[in-house]
Amino acid sequence: MAPLYAGIEAGGTKFVCAVASGPDDVRATVQFPTTSPEETIGRAMSFFREQDVAPAAAGIASFGPVDLDPRSPTFGYITSTPKPGWADTEILGAVRRGLGVPVGFETDVNGAALGENRWGAARGLDTFVYLTVGTGIGGGGMASGRLMHGLVHPEMGHMRLPHDWEADPFPGVCPYHGDCLEGLANGPALRARWGQSAETLGPEHPAWPLEARYLGLAVANLVCTLSPQRVILGGGVMQAPGLTSLVRGEVQRLLNGYVQAREILEDIDDYIVAPALGNRAGVLGAIALAEIAARETAGDPGS
Repeated sequence: MAPLYAGIEAGGTKFVCAVASGPDDVRATVQFPTTSPEETIGRAMSFFREQDVAPAAAGIASFGPVDLDPRSPTFGYITSTPKPGWADTEILGAVRRGLGVPVGFETDVNGAALGENRWGAARGLDTFVYLTVGTGIGGGGMASGRLMHGLVHPEMGHMRLPHDWEADPFPGVCPYHGDCLEGLANGPALRARWGQSAETLGPEHPAWPLEARYLGLAVANLVCTLSPQRVILGGGVMQAPGLTSLVRGEVQRLLNGYVQAREILEDIDDYIVAPALGNRAGVLGAIALAEIAARETAGDPGS
């Protein structure tokens, strides 16, 4: 019987927790709003302790920014987040102490990317991007088979884009940068610009060509800088009917035939795709992180 793992998708809006060995063996799951750190992490620990089987390891795919450097004194912390009350929160240590098992730790988007690589739309690929568009915008993925890290971790949601102030005088909602990608194109930006939530904007609303313009610019930049084999677009905003198709068209228009790859020129529908795991990508990625943590603790780095 496969070991069971604890997975935590720690989002700025909600936490999703699961006990599973993989997507076809999910024993228990729960989701609840993200409130204060003590209450939210405590609620997650209570959920796992209530299960019949103790997990072999745990994984956390967390909103951020987070500190992923094991040499840092704040390794395992959520750092400079604008989420009220969560800056400088030690989440890795709290879960490790609460469950007493090895714990894997990653950004939420890298976690979702890992889940898609293991079981979903990125299977068999070693270089790809996962971009999530919702309450925030975040990006991650793999390069040459390794999750993207570096000085810190990717912050694709805060890339700067051309902003036509005459066509779109909206200043943006990012508290750090104003009109970065996240500030112009996340869910709160849609609400602030148009006076209603993304879910209530009809398919013919002028919001969507503008949204596709910004997301197309972002994806074109990522294609040119990282050369991903596939781009996965997830998150609540991407559920809007027709938005993914609009983004594909913008990417082709912006690249203008420069990137001579069949995937972009002819097979764009298979190049820019939705997550195969749907809204489970994040929590299943956390399960995959837990599996890796258990293997590494046992001295088996795996493949």
